[in-house]
Amino acid sequence: MSLGLELRMRQQLAVTPQLQQALRLLQLSSLEFAQEVEQAMGSNPFLEEEAEAGPPRATPVGSPDAQAETEAAPPSRETSEPEDSEPRPEMDDGYRAKGGSGSEDSDWTEWSPAPVSLREHLRNQLMLSPMSDRDRALAHLVIDDLNDAGYLESSLEELAALVAPEHEVEPEEIGAALKLVQGLEPTGIAARSLQECLLLQLQALPPTAPGLAVALEIVARHFDLLARREFTRLQQLVSCSETALHTARALIRTLNPKPGRHYGADDTRYVIPDIIVVRSGKSWVATLNPAVQPRVRLNRAYAEIAACRAGGDASFARQLQEARWLLRNVEKRFATIQRVADAIVKYQRTFFSYGEVAMKPLALKDIASELGLHESTVCRVTNGKYMATPRGLFEFTYFFSRQLATEDGGACSATAIRALLKELIAAEDPARPLSDAQLARLLGEQGLHLARRTVTKYRTLMRVPSVELRRVGCRPSLPASTS
Repeated sequence: MSLGLELRMRQQLAVTPQLQQALRLLQLSSLEFAQEVEQAMGSNPFLEEEAEAGPPRATPVGSPDAQAETEAAPPSRETSEPEDSEPRPEMDDGYRAKGGSGSEDSDWTEWSPAPVSLREHLRNQLMLSPMSDRDRALAHLVIDDLNDAGYLESSLEELAALVAPEHEVEPEEIGAALKLVQGLEPTGIAARSLQECLLLQLQALPPTAPGLAVALEIVARHFDLLARREFTRLQQLVSCSETALHTARALIRTLNPKPGRHYGADDTRYVIPDIIVVRSGKSWVATLNPAVQPRVRLNRAYAEIAACRAGGDASFARQLQEARWLLRNVEKRFATIQRVADAIVKYQRTFFSYGEVAMKPLALKDIASELGLHESTVCRVTNGKYMATPRGLFEFTYFFSRQLATEDGGACSATAIRALLKELIAAEDPARPLSDAQLARLLGEQGLHLARRTVTKYRTLMRVPSVELRRVGCRPSLPASTS
């Protein structure tokens, strides 16, 4: 056995700390990125704020005000106060501001009441209601199944099946717990249909309410005629005058078809658009939102001191290097976001002009190949980044949709197909809604051949009820039927 030395060459990717920071900054959302930069400025003396500016402009997800979404960030406000301004009085009852005299350190969140969700509101009432521990636990089970509108989504049998068999819970017990929850505020909560929701609210009204008797009979026995607005037939069946019917309808219109909609404000999410898309002539242009770009720069005075002390304190030199890395990576982040946004807008320009039906199929690898980037880099850019357009606020990932073949050999995106399905369902006869098979046939007439199960999948993803639930008189979420 002989011993010897052998020289081999191989390539290996070294992930340096600078590269790790660049990748981490790239995948952060605008809010997370702003917090990251602010924390770096607080810990690194070589970084300073370039100029005072107002806070980034936050936009609620799904906000219909597209015009407001495409506005630039508000200008920075003046913060100087008159020298003879009076100090602010301290708050009583335990709500005392930090500084107590109008200082900038006061925390306004200490004065702001925390929003209460629908489930928290109902559970607080349960705590004050006398009942056994078993009934209270089953009532909590019912509350947990309520949707945001306040409706019970599961049947009594399905809720009973969620409980461990050793507890021997029957659907009848769940029904008793449901009655307990329906007795809580807001009235009409935990209903299983729009009809039951309105009936619960009518039953809670005082007997002297104008039109109550007629309204109760209409909702309890002839709700389908009310939904179809067959008022002449209603008047005949109820045996009332036209004035009495009008009074009853007016009473029904005062009811709340979604009693839980005033709660759950704590679920609202806010985002800041990274890119603003506007029309310029016949083309669409994507620009970076100035509100998300940090005003950070290198502190020249400290940098000159560090240069004069070459070979001195190692930690001082390390902080200077970290500051320079951060500034370079910040610049790279926004340059990459801009490039990806430009490519998306260029590829999906028909969407901005005509809407969802014109959305083209697009994959991450298409953008990565065009820009010469790795697919994982494009993935980091698209996640958590938003684009404000005249058609609404969208995450970058919204513009990526898989490809479906058409009859003539072309391609159509899944987003465009969902838009077509939405148009077909919106135009259907409410008395005879379209089944999934009929929807598939109508799409086929437009050159888009989809299996019925594929149409069912897209309809479910769009949260559109089945044909049976869309038929007039069976729609629990249409407040228009109460008019």
